Amino acid sequence: MDARGELMRDDGSEATLRTVEVARRSGYSVQQVRDLERLGVIPAAPRSVNGYRRYTQVHVSALRAYRALAVAAGPVPARRLLRDLRSSTVSDAAAAISALHARLHRERGDLLAAQDALRAIAAESEGASSDGLAERGAAEPSGAAGGVPVPTDAMSITELAQALDVRTSTLRHWEHEGLLRPDRVTSLRVRSYDLQATRTARIVAALRGAGYGVDAVRDLVARLGHDVVVASGIVDARLEQLGTRTVALLRAGADLADLIAAPHITTTHPTPPPTPGRRAQPCNVPT
Repeated sequence: MDARGELMRDDGSEATLRTVEVARRSGYSVQQVRDLERLGVIPAAPRSVNGYRRYTQVHVSALRAYRALAVAAGPVPARRLLRDLRSSTVSDAAAAISALHARLHRERGDLLAAQDALRAIAAESEGASSDGLAERGAAEPSGAAGGVPVPTDAMSITELAQALDVRTSTLRHWEHEGLLRPDRVTSLRVRSYDLQATRTARIVAALRGAGYGVDAVRDLVARLGHDVVVASGIVDARLEQLGTRTVALLRAGADLADLIAAPHITTTHPTPPPTPGRRAQPCNVPT
């Protein structure tokens, strides 16, 4: 056994492992090991003379890396990355792994921006409520005659798009998908957004910026209404999930480094020499 705990033969070569040993070291079942080999997550194991698989520490490292990468990036990207690493140069492999770190960093930046936006909306809502109560107490009786509401500022679609830093076509798309509804649409199809519609648009923009898809945002907006506090809690939970994914990617680092440095595994199946006077028979390989 070497300094890293890997099994070595007396001659210094790396010892081979049985399927059950690979399963025990990687935390997968025997069937999962075979399935992941079939999917290309780990290199195809060479076969011994009697047809049994001969795994090495490289296979264990690949399985452990896949477990962590599936958490960090998802199962499909994890499988693709591990397949590509086996035919990549060290430079290209390092670049691919760095791209995963950069992706998580960008996601974190988007989530923090969404978090700041929702906190600003909440602060403005609290300020507006306080101001409204003060104005109501100081208002003269004639100001509310007949229960006519005091008109509030409204925004056109162009103004709202500029305020959210999105295109007007994006707002129309949100409206088409049921994420946003203007306060009114005139006969000339001119849209107007009051304070409530503007607040909803800002929540939608924050959730979309946090990485939520249209369907998820539609469901959230329907359930949350204009509750900015709950929306902020959802973004906070997503930040926690991102932290878990980042730690998983860091955990995969040592195993990925082993895979990059490992020599390519030959998958040729050795054939026993023919018995003199008899023709060689094909070897039956167990699955």
